[in-house]
Amino acid sequence: MRHIYQLPFSHEEVFRGKAGQQVPYHRMYGKQYCVPALTVFSPAEMQELRTAVEAVDGIYCKVMRFIQQYMPDSFLEQQLGIHPDLIQAARMEMVTGGITRQDWIIGEAGPKCIENNTDTPTGIPEAAALEGILVGMAKKTSLHAPSKGMDECIRECFRRWLDAYAKQGLLGPVTFTSFGEHVEDRTNTEYLMKLCQEAGYETFYAPLEELEIIPGEALYHHGREINLLYRLYPLEYLIDDRDETTGVDIGAALLELVQDGRLGLMNPVQHVLMQSKGFMAAIWSLYERNEQTPEYCGFRLFNDAELASISRYLLPTYFEAGPFEWSAMPYVAKSYWGREGRGTSLLGEGSDHHEGQTAATQKLHAPMNSNTTDELQEDEEIAAYYNNQPKIYQQLVPMEQAVIQTEDGEYSGYLLTGVFVIGGRFAGVLPRIGEKVTGDMAYYCAAVVNERLDDEEEKEWTIWD
Repeated sequence: MRHIYQLPFSHEEVFRGKAGQQVPYHRMYGKQYCVPALTVFSPAEMQELRTAVEAVDGIYCKVMRFIQQYMPDSFLEQQLGIHPDLIQAARMEMVTGGITRQDWIIGEAGPKCIENNTDTPTGIPEAAALEGILVGMAKKTSLHAPSKGMDECIRECFRRWLDAYAKQGLLGPVTFTSFGEHVEDRTNTEYLMKLCQEAGYETFYAPLEELEIIPGEALYHHGREINLLYRLYPLEYLIDDRDETTGVDIGAALLELVQDGRLGLMNPVQHVLMQSKGFMAAIWSLYERNEQTPEYCGFRLFNDAELASISRYLLPTYFEAGPFEWSAMPYVAKSYWGREGRGTSLLGEGSDHHEGQTAATQKLHAPMNSNTTDELQEDEEIAAYYNNQPKIYQQLVPMEQAVIQTEDGEYSGYLLTGVFVIGGRFAGVLPRIGEKVTGDMAYYCAAVVNERLDDEEEKEWTIWD
């Protein structure tokens, strides 16, 4: 059971000031999202996480380069599920190390990375800003905020990107875009924009719905040409977008600008390779065949340290369920482009078959009335979109339980520890407590490191004081 430190304040007392300004979506879907409590980690746990996430990030980047340079288009399309119109841009080699968030389960077997959000991770203001506010409210000198260096990691990441783009001749202000009316996405995007400004760059915010593209020419916002774009919008959505009025294939036209060197994207398009959950199966396949790679490319892909990291921190993951069915081992089925638990099923736990409990699935069980019919139809279409995708199959490891106090009473859930890796460096922590498949109804419970937990005399430290 994970230790939780409950702050001596109500939700309203915590979020009526600066905390609520930093994360205005502290309530979502009509319920509490951020709780006035802290998820407690020991220094040893946090140090191992720091080592583990940077090792895994290095492995991801190495395999990405290998796939870009050595694997055929058919592998990208069939094994990774990359849309054919994305492949050419995904092969363009940009500096490695962007803004990513790995998701970890900490259990008896040690920390295990279950997936990596490399294209459009969110939860940034929670870790970078809200965590420090909540830890400060605890007023305990032994408690420290593990994400306090995240802002500087983000500023340095933009410097690296924009220096690289400047060498390609892409200069000028940086435009940040997301859906303007989506509070969570806009808050995350504007937080990054503020840090980019602090790094010394001119910036603009442009709602996604206000952008205009002229194929073969440029991307515009109210007549202003855009050469550098941070977009909080998934590439697997973008590639299918079409302007209903003009008939222009927006995604294809935008990627043509990228390929022609007229537009620099952040995160770069290459991140779509790692965003595909098929990438996890590709890593494991290459790990199991490491001694055979010299026959294919002339060298062993992974060195001994990387092999040890894969064995310790990653899980067996395959393109088919057979290895788990033959051994009667519990496993997880994940859709290639699943998000917020959608398209994920837990299989082999006795006769149980658990599906991701998200806002969408909860709405599907809501009482019928005239106001929800359209919403239900939309939710069914969303569920079908994720469930009909190809899947990968990953060993199931038990999640750690945690009990938190919410406005609706005591909640017993499961801890998923998100860790931001930015520019290749450990940057911050995003603990969420939800169901066995962590969906968008999970609670954010900020991370804290208690320096006393590594002292044998303090192992029984009481966290509910």
